[in-house]
Amino acid sequence: MTLSRDVCHAFQDRVDRIPVQGLGLSVDVYSPDLLSLLADLTRRQVLPMYLEVFQATSSALAAVRDQTDLPLPYHGEGLWVTQPGAESDPLFQEEARVLASHLSLLRSAWSNHECATKHIAGYSFGTYLPPLYTAASADSVAQNINMVQAVFDQQAALPGGGSPLFLLEMPPLTFFVAGTLSIPAYFRRVTDQAACGLVLDVGHLWTVYRYSGAWRAQSLAQFVDDFLREFPVERVVEIHVAGLAVHESLVDKADVVNSEDPNLLPRWTDAHAAPIPPVLFEMLDQILRCGRLEQLRGMALEVDTKTSDLIADELAWFLERYKGVFDQNLPRDLGAGAFLPTRAGARLSTDSVSVSETESLAKAYDQYAQVVSSRAEPVGPNWMSPTACAEELERYRTTYLPYEILHWGGDVEAMFPQTCRGLEERHIGLAGFVSYWFRLPHSVTRSYDYFDVKIDRFVDFVGELAPDLEPLAQREATELRQAYQAASEAPLPTASIHP
Repeated sequence: MTLSRDVCHAFQDRVDRIPVQGLGLSVDVYSPDLLSLLADLTRRQVLPMYLEVFQATSSALAAVRDQTDLPLPYHGEGLWVTQPGAESDPLFQEEARVLASHLSLLRSAWSNHECATKHIAGYSFGTYLPPLYTAASADSVAQNINMVQAVFDQQAALPGGGSPLFLLEMPPLTFFVAGTLSIPAYFRRVTDQAACGLVLDVGHLWTVYRYSGAWRAQSLAQFVDDFLREFPVERVVEIHVAGLAVHESLVDKADVVNSEDPNLLPRWTDAHAAPIPPVLFEMLDQILRCGRLEQLRGMALEVDTKTSDLIADELAWFLERYKGVFDQNLPRDLGAGAFLPTRAGARLSTDSVSVSETESLAKAYDQYAQVVSSRAEPVGPNWMSPTACAEELERYRTTYLPYEILHWGGDVEAMFPQTCRGLEERHIGLAGFVSYWFRLPHSVTRSYDYFDVKIDRFVDFVGELAPDLEPLAQREATELRQAYQAASEAPLPTASIHP
């Protein structure tokens, strides 16, 4: 294991190269259309200081880079650093290389990744699942981060020298948490071994309060104080704030709207399209007062899928309220795109997790996938320890997850209208698609895309239960893929958005 002191020095070397980015937006290129959004913000004279761009095609990223002089750090996707065995996974290595090329194209100061995954032990999910919060999992994550950072160092050189910094974001909880380590202790263990920075998402922190059961024992303010006391705040490079809302699958549930417990907190989940509730800014104010944010370089509102008008309103308020955050104790501003070379001796260790530890962790994740998909019951220390909370796991398994498979990221009936009519005529219900989805593991052999996975799995489902409909399903699948590719590769409209 790498000595924590050496890792701290390596992190400091890297973060010292990053100038303050200020107050910005974490955005998607396509939803809303980024260049149109920036044109709207320019007309309203409400401009962010930087944009953290979510993963997109190289051509789309190049268009964004050509159209703005704003700093463009990156929010990666599909590089599942939580999963064991990455060192021998060719797809993981290829994803890291593609990511490095995107960072070079954008000249990104950092690359942010959720400490989460959408693919576990061969089973696919649409939204992030947090890791198992265990020591073995933290060790594996640290090793994977060090491997990716080494790829950045080799293949993502930036103007003036140096390479982008890997940032690890604490993920949201969606109704449950599993593991034997507290969440802040988990991130402390990761940062003891990896010279990465952290992203602290305030909305995600609220979901930890809600779904870890902490809300039953202490006030929100006390929870935040206790959490920050243990969490490695000194590694936080960026803070996110995004909307929270009751998930679509729950909005018609009487027990969600009309709880018998008057003290029950809302069953909010991470929801970037939703307005940001005031409680998150109260939490942010408390975080900013903690006194240990020496490495903070940026704060961003996550606004992908949000309407342009709401983005502009929230950004204007955000810029006014937090305009003084970076006025004091700032690191030396090196200017946009300027980076110092890394000092000798700051290379990261890539100490290996043993084969037996990797195999044991892989088995634990297989059991995790089986539990969350209702094929096994939540037993054992990862589900029964004081740091775990499965109070609302059943809500995830029976309501949230089926909705995700049938509707989220592409409504199955809308995607395959003719095939679904044929299934209905044969009295084959789509509820069977949910159980079919998790019946057997399926490896992912290309860059992860849930929409693409859903197409593949539905065609397989139809081929098994209604073989005579498979040609129809294949035809609709081909049309979907062609339209999806055309939309992803379509040139972005040009707009005058230079500030």
